[in-house]
Amino acid sequence: MSVRTDWSREEIAALYDLPLLELVFRAASVHRQHFDPQAVQISTLLSIKTGACPEDCAYCPQSAHFKTGLEVERLLALNEVRSSASAAKAAGATRFCMGAAWRAPRDKDVDRLVDMVGVVRELGMETCLTAGMLKPEQAQRLRAAGLDYYNHNLDTSPEYYPEIIGTRCYQDRLDTLQAVREAGLNVCSGGIVGMNETRSDRVGLIHALATLPAHPESVPINRLVKVAGTPLQDAAELDDFEFVRTIAVARVCMPHSVVRLSAGRESMDASLQALCFLAGANSIFYGEKLLTTGNPEVQADRDLFARLGLKGLGACAS
Repeated sequence: MSVRTDWSREEIAALYDLPLLELVFRAASVHRQHFDPQAVQISTLLSIKTGACPEDCAYCPQSAHFKTGLEVERLLALNEVRSSASAAKAAGATRFCMGAAWRAPRDKDVDRLVDMVGVVRELGMETCLTAGMLKPEQAQRLRAAGLDYYNHNLDTSPEYYPEIIGTRCYQDRLDTLQAVREAGLNVCSGGIVGMNETRSDRVGLIHALATLPAHPESVPINRLVKVAGTPLQDAAELDDFEFVRTIAVARVCMPHSVVRLSAGRESMDASLQALCFLAGANSIFYGEKLLTTGNPEVQADRDLFARLGLKGLGACAS
């Protein structure tokens, strides 16, 4: 199957409109053409700088605009990052992701990030970083340091984006993705569903990702974790099957990308997660915390993998 970057919104909407089981079958068929269907790539995420972010993302407890009771933490020391990465590797993670609550890092911040990338690489793990908007030269420095992936989500459709974030525009996000790609880094970019958006907005998100010049190597699909004090604390619950549809459509439209079950997995029972894996999800975050929100415990994930016959490893596309 050739990889298309010319999907129309109408084609993506038609996928969403398929009977659920037909859509899941198509997604599973695509998945098996490019991946081992029993393999799930495991990542661990660490918040290396928490809170006091100047952005006003309506879903985020780390925004300085909202009172969520989050304790602000400065950038972690290098030995703390090394210790956390070592523990993650011992627990079975193959990729270590670091998140810093910045609008954009300063050049002196990048100096610290370069050192962090180095200590994780020394452990033999893949590295991923999310730290806000990057300038091209910053992306190049991180690539030279050995960074494997840079995460910068599009969050939602271009049309709905102003309802969620007012401190930057959609093009800012696209510019960062371009800088990351041109630096030779792997791109990690996805979005969040369950933010009171419409299905049309979910179509728009997948369309924006699937029509990038090259598909992201990693596509995290987050289900909103509602946090008291944020504007989305009372958002309507997203239907479970609509979430599965989003996973399946992402898989069909981006057949070579690793599709990750990200935030919100703590609220998903085993049956829903199994359906997501069948629909093409093949990566999870492993550990009890995602930046500032909960995540299933490691043992719970091990038990789930055993029940489903899944194996945790680095999933490689063909």
